[in-house]
Amino acid sequence: MARIFVVANQKGGVGKTTTAVNLAAALARLGRRTLLVDLDPQGNATMGSGIDKRDLERSVYHVLIGMCDVVEARQASPSGGYDLLPANRELAGAEVELVDFEQRETRLKDALAAVDDQYDLILVDCPPALSLLTLNGFCAAHGVIIPMQCEYYALEGLSDLVNTIRKVHANFNTRLTVIGLLRVMYDPRVTLSQQVSAQLEQHFGDKVFRTVIPRNVRLAEAPSYGQPGVVFDPSSKGARAYLEFGAELVERLARIEREEAGLPGGQRRAGEGGPGDAATGEAAAAAPTSG
Repeated sequence: MARIFVVANQKGGVGKTTTAVNLAAALARLGRRTLLVDLDPQGNATMGSGIDKRDLERSVYHVLIGMCDVVEARQASPSGGYDLLPANRELAGAEVELVDFEQRETRLKDALAAVDDQYDLILVDCPPALSLLTLNGFCAAHGVIIPMQCEYYALEGLSDLVNTIRKVHANFNTRLTVIGLLRVMYDPRVTLSQQVSAQLEQHFGDKVFRTVIPRNVRLAEAPSYGQPGVVFDPSSKGARAYLEFGAELVERLARIEREEAGLPGGQRRAGEGGPGDAATGEAAAAAPTSG
């Protein structure tokens, strides 16, 4: 059974797609059978995986409206080592068309169930907004990975996002939880970044991934070559950080599985419960006021 995670943040420009693409490539390098679902009409994850969104005959749009299944629409990333369910601008039309469908919020969940045994991990790159597409991602997922910058507005956005996750957990998907927070585009020279990072660790404990993704030019250049950063320049600081993050995620999943099985070493750590633990709202409200 595949574990399904959405990479989500309602704030744009936080490295969400960069995280989704590079995490998929890192997991593939670790030998995990990985599917990346591009659920953003911009199709950036598709292009960053080396697939031209302008040439798609089948995409996640066709899957959601029932014109084909995942097997027919998926493609192999030429360089990433993972499979991709691609997207392009057509996906924006799904927002309107899905309104008339029954069980419209579980269309993606039902589609992914058909390939559940073919993957170890499925990552869903959501658009930077709470929309019907994002809701489909949340309803299909076991957990949420939240990439965020260490800045004031990111903390405010985090509060909104976790409130959204709570509502989805209560009304649509009781298995949904926050897997962890990933600090991205981190610059240790900025005092505010250090303060926000420290506050995240204080309020969320082990919910914050140990790995920190630094600001890195090579990660920013990689999409223009149609490659994940971990493939484009594996020796760069950003690539090494995402490879480290992939290994940490695998380690965390193994611990969660032990916990679910009631085996030794699976005790729940601080912050690894449901979507409402670790005083989420308070953490977002406690943003630093000085740089």
